[in-house]
Amino acid sequence: MNLQDNELVNDELILFDVQAKDKEDLLYKLASLLYKKGYVKESYIDAVVNREKVYPTGLNTMGVQVAIPHTDAVHVNKPGIVVANLREPVVFKEMGSNDGQVNAELVFMLAIKNPKNQPKTLGKLMGIFSNGDKLNSIKKATHISEIKSLLRD
Repeated sequence: MNLQDNELVNDELILFDVQAKDKEDLLYKLASLLYKKGYVKESYIDAVVNREKVYPTGLNTMGVQVAIPHTDAVHVNKPGIVVANLREPVVFKEMGSNDGQVNAELVFMLAIKNPKNQPKTLGKLMGIFSNGDKLNSIKKATHISEIKSLLRD
C-alpha cells in the first residue's frame, strides 16, 4: 500500500516554488488552501498553527529537511496531504526537541480524517523521509507527475 491508495496526494495539493516569510505565514497559506478546496473546516487553520507551537513537526532528515504539520481529525472533512516545495527554507522547531531547529525545504501538511489511519500514513511518510535520495528527487521535481511517482514508489 502507498500514499496514492487513499488518494491523499491530489494534483491540486502539490505546490511548487512556495514562498513564505516565516513558519506561521506558510502554515496559514497551506491550511487555507486545504480549507478552500474543502478538505478541512475553517477551524483547521488556527488549530494547525496552534498545534505547531506546542508540538513542533520539523524533521532533520538526510539531504532535504522536512516538516509535517497536522492537527486533530475533528477539523478535517476529507483526507489529503499538501506537498509544498519551498522556494527558500522556512525554520521550524525540531520534533521532540526543546531548542533544535529545522530549515524545512519540503512541507507535507496532513489532513487525516480517520485518526486510526494517522500512524500508517506517518509510517509511510517516515519511510520516504529516511531516503535522502528520494527526498532530493522530490525537491528537484518540477512536475506534479514526478512527485506522485516518487511518493508512490
